[in-house]
Amino acid sequence: MTGGTVSPDVRVFPDLEALSDAAAAWVADGLEESAAAHGRASFVLSGGSTPTLLYERLATRFKDRVPWRQLHVFWSDERYVPYSDRLSNYRMAKETILNQVPIPPHQVHPMPTHFAAPLEAAREYESVVTEFFAGRPPIFDVTLLGLGADGHTASVFADSPALASAHVALAVTAPADPPSRLTLTLPVLVRGRRVGVLVSGASKVVALAASLSGRDPNLPGAVLARTASTLVWWVDRDACGRDN
Repeated sequence: MTGGTVSPDVRVFPDLEALSDAAAAWVADGLEESAAAHGRASFVLSGGSTPTLLYERLATRFKDRVPWRQLHVFWSDERYVPYSDRLSNYRMAKETILNQVPIPPHQVHPMPTHFAAPLEAAREYESVVTEFFAGRPPIFDVTLLGLGADGHTASVFADSPALASAHVALAVTAPADPPSRLTLTLPVLVRGRRVGVLVSGASKVVALAASLSGRDPNLPGAVLARTASTLVWWVDRDACGRDN
């Protein structure tokens, strides 16, 4: 991390399969601990393609270790598309994990995308999160994030108001397809008890290096690295630029 006082916790694996196995065990451990300590556990899911194998592991190999009946699931961000759309983060999670495990349906909290205005949807999701935490600052037990090739995480891009907003959730316009999205804000995401960033593939080499070095302090990945106190980087060899 910047400042030189704390070294980042970067765990490197030969491939996405090995990374997913280890990260799934870490997720299961965190959820077990929180459920035992507090009677419930909260889990923020990441979208995109990188976490799909991890979700499959949680629904199979680690299925008996996760306290599904005590688990509440949230999302870090969502494309503003119907749940049936192939780009929906909710749809991906439903197909890869939620349909396979005994989690009570009322404990699954997808970001709404049916409002006419995304701003209304963001306000609704903020109220859902605020109600869950009973007015206390939201601190999720386990939060999964990704890292884009441009250094964004969740749907927090460079120069986004979500980098420093006091809100829990925002509607944002992203420089990506589709541009209309909902996201938890970075100050909320970094407060998690366990925050993990999954980084896979050679296209992430530059973004990962820039995030860990802090040479661009406004890069979302760099802000995450600088401010999250319980952050683990789950990285495969390709994302590190290693040949062996």
